[in-house]
Amino acid sequence: MGAPHGLWGLIPFVVLSLLVWVVWPDVQPEVTLAFAAYAATIVAFLGGVHWGLAMRADAPGPRAFRWAVVPPLLAWVGIVMPPHAGLALLGTALVVCYLVDRRLYVACGQAHWLTLRFRLSAVAAFSCFLGAAGI
Repeated sequence: MGAPHGLWGLIPFVVLSLLVWVVWPDVQPEVTLAFAAYAATIVAFLGGVHWGLAMRADAPGPRAFRWAVVPPLLAWVGIVMPPHAGLALLGTALVVCYLVDRRLYVACGQAHWLTLRFRLSAVAAFSCFLGAAGI
């Protein structure tokens, strides 16, 4: 039996956050870019979840679609920032997305995902912050 949904997605967060601390300085920029790109991909994906939930709704309001654009924009900014600041922004974006989703998932009947979502978000955000501190 495999790991619960989503846990495999934490492997790059954990491994890359540790690699930032232990790789040779000449390799660190590539590791940091790979880390920020993966984190940004996940943050952007969280915005996509909102598109999916809004599209399922009988009468989605514009608010749902406006929020769905925010995570990809934050992800993009996180990639173009200096590495330590970008990873810190992406970690913060993961926390903010979770806080927004706590309300939305309940309203959409998806509250059963919140426990797993909290664990995934906590580890991913902590990894981003740890990686940012190692640069």
